[in-house]
Amino acid sequence: MEEMLLVYTTWPDAETAQAAGLAAVQVGLAACANVLAPMRSIYVWKGAATQHDETPMLLKTRGSCAGALREMILACHPYETPCYIAVTLDQEASNTEFLHWIKEQTTPGH
Repeated sequence: MEEMLLVYTTWPDAETAQAAGLAAVQVGLAACANVLAPMRSIYVWKGAATQHDETPMLLKTRGSCAGALREMILACHPYETPCYIAVTLDQEASNTEFLHWIKEQTTPGH
């Protein structure tokens, strides 16, 4: 079966994350977007320790949609350097029916 991915990204607020997630699902680049509860992020940016609230989002997709999904998310993201991490799913340890659903819901070639 084709490689399946879980994408982790963070947003300044739930509204921005929801808009990006909805757009990705509507065009078939992601099967599902989960906008999670706000969290406190702590990191160094441009030499200064920083902390603020962000909204994490998870996206489920297939490998053949990965490049187009990344391009879409990065193009609409308000951050200078957005967090965008794609992790390959362990298909043997995952629910095969769910992985098939991801494949059915996504459309490569965007």
